[in-house]
Amino acid sequence: MSKSYSLVFDESENRVRIGGELTFSTVTEISEQAQSLFEPMRLWDIDFTDVTRSDSAGLVLLIDWMRTAKQESKPITFYNIPQQILAIANASGLDDLLPLSDS
Repeated sequence: MSKSYSLVFDESENRVRIGGELTFSTVTEISEQAQSLFEPMRLWDIDFTDVTRSDSAGLVLLIDWMRTAKQESKPITFYNIPQQILAIANASGLDDLLPLSDS
């Protein structure tokens, strides 16, 4: 069975790119794989442009990454967060906490 997500480091933009599904069935594996990508990065820039499906587990993953980045004193910015995650964050009052990019 093929993975329903992709997780790659884009060297040209110094950004981690996530694609496919960001759901209960994928976030644990994504989180584990992301650790090795984040380790050498001074800034954690994460782009969700290619995410096709997401749920509340995706929001939990973002919050976990925010906590980890803070513990490691690394700036974190999210780009192109899926509307589904933004809606869940808004409904739960967490939208103001997300480090969103203006670009």
